[in-house]
Amino acid sequence: MANETGGGRGADGAAASGFVPLERYDPGTAPEEAAARFYEIMRRRRTVRDFSDRPVPEAAIRSVVAAAATAPSGAHKQPWRFVAVGDRAMKRRIREAAEAEERAFYDRRASERWLQDLAPLGTNADKAYLETAPWLIVVFALRQTDDGGQVYYLNESVGIACGMLLAACHHAGLATLTHTPSPMGFLKDVLERPDHERPYLLVPVGYPAAGCTVPKLERKALDEVLVMRAGTTDQNSR
Repeated sequence: MANETGGGRGADGAAASGFVPLERYDPGTAPEEAAARFYEIMRRRRTVRDFSDRPVPEAAIRSVVAAAATAPSGAHKQPWRFVAVGDRAMKRRIREAAEAEERAFYDRRASERWLQDLAPLGTNADKAYLETAPWLIVVFALRQTDDGGQVYYLNESVGIACGMLLAACHHAGLATLTHTPSPMGFLKDVLERPDHERPYLLVPVGYPAAGCTVPKLERKALDEVLVMRAGTTDQNSR
């Protein structure tokens, strides 16, 4: 996916050509040490369905969304909109509409295999967390830019931004859940969004409730998800 600039350039003539010097991030330590520290943070990330109603400052929500919006995107079109909902009445409307769709899913739409796969997670049509969580961040994918321009790699771009949103929330000590009621059109209606914005993901954000538990699950081992093709070069000597 071609993102913001399509690649770097040298310093000579950068300003004249529309480029600026890279503001490089330096973690102050070796990359393997910095990466290991980040992994230690992220390995504790879990989906939470039992939220506390403890308030989360608006400033925190603004910052995690700002972090998500630094994601790369096709041709730097930034085809996303984040709607942060803290209003109680609006959260109730979203919950009621989501539960109606979820009841239809569990009663009629879902296959028996799908329901069996969901069983270890303890999910059902009750979505109380949509009201309990202090914030709902609803992510919309823009089918076109606000001025009618074309967008590229829409799902990839918005998906990356959502991953960065989850990481930013976790780094801030906040729990999240990725909720995808199907269909999701009611979110556009409740939040009064224009036609070119398509609901993509609903993310409750807040603190876990006291005594919160999560399913006892095992993530795949690294060797199951990573294939190394380092060749004959000794990367560790660099």
